[in-house]
Amino acid sequence: MENQRNVILAMVLMALMLIGWDAGIRYYYPAPAKPAAGAAPASGAPVSGQPAPGPAAATRDGGLKAPADVALEKKDLAQVLAAGHRIVIDAPGLKGSINLMGGLVDDLTLTRHREALSKSSPPVRLFSPAGTPAQHYAQIGWIGQNGAAAPGPDTLWQADGAKLTPATPITLTWMSPTGQTFAIRYAIDADYMITLTQSVSNAGAAPIAVKPFALVNRTDRTASIDTWNVHAGPIAAFDGAVTFDNNYPDVKAAGTVSPGGAANWIGFTDIYWLSALIPDPAAGAVKPKGDFRSVGGDIFRADLIYPAATVAPGQTAKQTVRLFAGAKENNVLEAYEKQGVPNLSLSIDWGWFRWFEKPIFWLLDSLFRAVHNFGLAIILLTLIVRGIMFPVAQRQFSSMAAMRAIQPKLKVIQERFKDDKQKQQQEIMALYKAEGVNPLAGCLPIFLQIPVFFALYKVLVLTIEMRHQPFYLWIKDLSAPDPLHVLNLFGLLPFTPPEFLGIGILAILLGVTMWAQFKLQPAAMDPAQQQVMSLMPWMMMFVMAPFAAGLLIYWITSNLLTIAQQKYLYSKHPQLSAQASKDQLDIDRSVAREQKAQEPKGGPRKPRAR
Repeated sequence: MENQRNVILAMVLMALMLIGWDAGIRYYYPAPAKPAAGAAPASGAPVSGQPAPGPAAATRDGGLKAPADVALEKKDLAQVLAAGHRIVIDAPGLKGSINLMGGLVDDLTLTRHREALSKSSPPVRLFSPAGTPAQHYAQIGWIGQNGAAAPGPDTLWQADGAKLTPATPITLTWMSPTGQTFAIRYAIDADYMITLTQSVSNAGAAPIAVKPFALVNRTDRTASIDTWNVHAGPIAAFDGAVTFDNNYPDVKAAGTVSPGGAANWIGFTDIYWLSALIPDPAAGAVKPKGDFRSVGGDIFRADLIYPAATVAPGQTAKQTVRLFAGAKENNVLEAYEKQGVPNLSLSIDWGWFRWFEKPIFWLLDSLFRAVHNFGLAIILLTLIVRGIMFPVAQRQFSSMAAMRAIQPKLKVIQERFKDDKQKQQQEIMALYKAEGVNPLAGCLPIFLQIPVFFALYKVLVLTIEMRHQPFYLWIKDLSAPDPLHVLNLFGLLPFTPPEFLGIGILAILLGVTMWAQFKLQPAAMDPAQQQVMSLMPWMMMFVMAPFAAGLLIYWITSNLLTIAQQKYLYSKHPQLSAQASKDQLDIDRSVAREQKAQEPKGGPRKPRAR
């Protein structure tokens, strides 16, 4: 009866876990609250008015979720870009334009990444003009001090060219009524970095004071999901240390957040994308103050504010700020680190275990470059990991085989001392010692695989290199869950099952391979524990179904290799199976003798009639 109660309790707990899985995901990974849109920033007014925020949850890619927002963004974007006064940006990594009205970099798309899996899908749009639903732009300028004239958001700049390319920088100029020439030189590289050099030349009769600034302005309505293990939101490096401490609600509640120390870079991150300002790291360069601000509604700003500079007549004041606006490709970020941007690659939220995750990513990426398929690379990674752990696994399997061989003897001890648990444990430990068996040896390879499993999980979740990477057949994106679900007949029925019931083919294969693996392991001595372990593969099938397809491929491959290794071990030790059969016969006889010895003389007593 006690065993039955334990089994029922275990089944109830597993059912509650499965039913609560979908609710738990939504509890721990909630969609950011979307406040009503506020006033437009000073640099521009809404084109068509801001729509009410949509109810759709944030995604890994970010972007507008509500259909009304998407439609309005398309309309407003076309209207703003058609207004003219723009310099074309045409580079291998970035395309778009600079708005001469205000000198804003407010139109950027990423040529190497598309919004969806389809090859006809448009490129990912990172920057969108002020006033549009997806507002996101960068601005560099000056604030005039003591009444000094300075260019503002309505200033129409003059350009010395029509197209910004890696080979052709562009300089914008504006002359104040009092004789000062303000200039911004834009230079772009082949990836995602724009270098902005701002200067003020004073040809007037009196000195002027101006305070330079640079900012990134964006809405959080396009933010990707911010979770406990992958940050999306305000991000910065101060004194070389990258901080993930602030999110949009924090900044909104505080109004202004000013991390301490010297700003190395500051901006906003999504899981895959980053927009960040990088002040000049050169020795002697003026160091700005960096902070995050909530500027009304769902609009936020990352600012670099420099101290006021006085420019005497006949003198020129100059400084440089770099703008990173693009995908968080690890190789590109590390290349910028070598160019003097401290820890930019840590904008990828590797977490505490990056010392292990980055080597796993490097190995996976190297395998991909060799076989040109990330699914095959994951399988090869599994083979390598299992190969490295083969000696440890062999010791595990030897221990498991020995445990399997002594199961009959363990059952004899259980039957003999079932009323004396302390004596039973003493006899079992004596048996382990006599047979040279370590019951915990089988746990070591599992513990060794946990860091690999977690590292691969992080790599699949947060690296842009894994985004939209196909495998074969129906698996078109290894970083997304299996798209085919059994309950809707693999998409034939017009509904999407909840996450905890979204069982795909990969999840079923995971359950089957785990069941086959457990069948080769020695059975637990406790019948209730045996029943719980028999349910474990199917419970894991439900739990793992919403995870990335690449993670399930890793686990399935690992299970198959484990089964092969177990089969190999038992084939090399056939005497274990024979001994187990002999011992099972012995145990049956021993149990029968024990039962007979416990019976009263003259046979079992019959119950007395009442």
